[in-house]
Amino acid sequence: MGQEISVSYQAVKSKVYRLIDSLVEDAKTEGDVQESVKRWWRHIHPADRPIARKHLLSVLSKSNATLEAISGGLTDLQDFEIHQVRADNLTPNLPSNA
Repeated sequence: MGQEISVSYQAVKSKVYRLIDSLVEDAKTEGDVQESVKRWWRHIHPADRPIARKHLLSVLSKSNATLEAISGGLTDLQDFEIHQVRADNLTPNLPSNA
């Protein structure tokens, strides 16, 4: 491997938030984001993947909980209509540890 990728919690959180921001800002498509995650995952040393997976799942879980809290708060507003997003659409499809 030519490049060492940090798998610290902060590094993983930063990667996820940058990808979310690029999608929100229409700088990337969903396909671009998926490809970016796949590329990032391939650069992680196999020995570091378990901790990277742990941190990634934690960040995604907390991000999803935040989005649900925001959506839930909006449904309390009388003049705001929201369409529910199915929770299974938010579940990440992570590459295997192999």
